[in-house]
Amino acid sequence: MGNEVIHVEVVGKDAAKLQSFYQDVLGWSLDTNNPGGYGMARWGDFTAGIGPSNDGGPGHVTFYVHADDPQGVLAKAEAAGGRVIMPLTEVAPDTKVALFADPEGHVVGLM
Repeated sequence: MGNEVIHVEVVGKDAAKLQSFYQDVLGWSLDTNNPGGYGMARWGDFTAGIGPSNDGGPGHVTFYVHADDPQGVLAKAEAAGGRVIMPLTEVAPDTKVALFADPEGHVVGLM
């Protein structure tokens, strides 16, 4: 299967409360040992991240898809009525992400 979901991100106003919620409810073990305190849970190649929303806004859930050709996926999204939210950007060594919105505004990430 191509373009598998590899990461889910939950962000909101109170990251610590969200992290505690998912730890308590789902039993996730979150590693927050990083400068931003972003909580990461890992299961093989799949990860979930829980942290603060960048703008202090109400938050959202985004799923990230592995794409061998992220530029091609972004072009297809635009051709199908979506829009690029964030172009392909290096966010960590060996990690590039992009974001696009579907025609109704739901955001999908690419890694």
